[in-house]
Amino acid sequence: MELKLLNDQGQSAETVQVSDTLFGREYNEALVHQLVVAYMANARSANRKQKDRSEVQKSTRKPWRQKGTGRARAGMASSPIWRGGGKVFPNSPDENFTQKINRKMYRAGVASILSELARQDRICVVEDFSLEAPKTKLLAEKLKSMGLDSVLVITDDLNENLFLSSRNLRNVLVLEVSEADPVSLVRFPQVVVTKGALAKMQEGWQ
Repeated sequence: MELKLLNDQGQSAETVQVSDTLFGREYNEALVHQLVVAYMANARSANRKQKDRSEVQKSTRKPWRQKGTGRARAGMASSPIWRGGGKVFPNSPDENFTQKINRKMYRAGVASILSELARQDRICVVEDFSLEAPKTKLLAEKLKSMGLDSVLVITDDLNENLFLSSRNLRNVLVLEVSEADPVSLVRFPQVVVTKGALAKMQEGWQ
């Protein structure tokens, strides 16, 4: 399997040989879907809270007498069927949203994503990706000269200049290779990997 090696003008001068184990797998859509859903679920913070009928600040007085009014029977205003009443099954902040993904499944899912990116020509390699100064304008001009718009940049060592320059660009995300996640890989239409990051990726799959 080969990936394009881009220069600073975004032109493919040569190709880089990569591992078929990581970039030559068949696309497993069900596994990738499960991986993305689990990753997003595990990122949720259980901070929502609803009140049941015992926690709602309502009077416990019977709103009207049981018979003779022609209205439906009512015991108290905190009833779940009343507007402003408590919830029957309220959401609690200790709810657990986590989903377990085995390490073997995770590795297979990430390899499936990378393989599909390679087949669709959405992933490429660069020698290095660095900036002289922490300026957003410099990074924007560099990406424009390479013909890149919405892009995920994966580096082996995230330097401060590159990190600070990318924060104000909405369609650009820079990550170290150890922090690359399935959601980011699926989200961006273009992925750029440095040679050092590519070497670390393939070393981890041996």
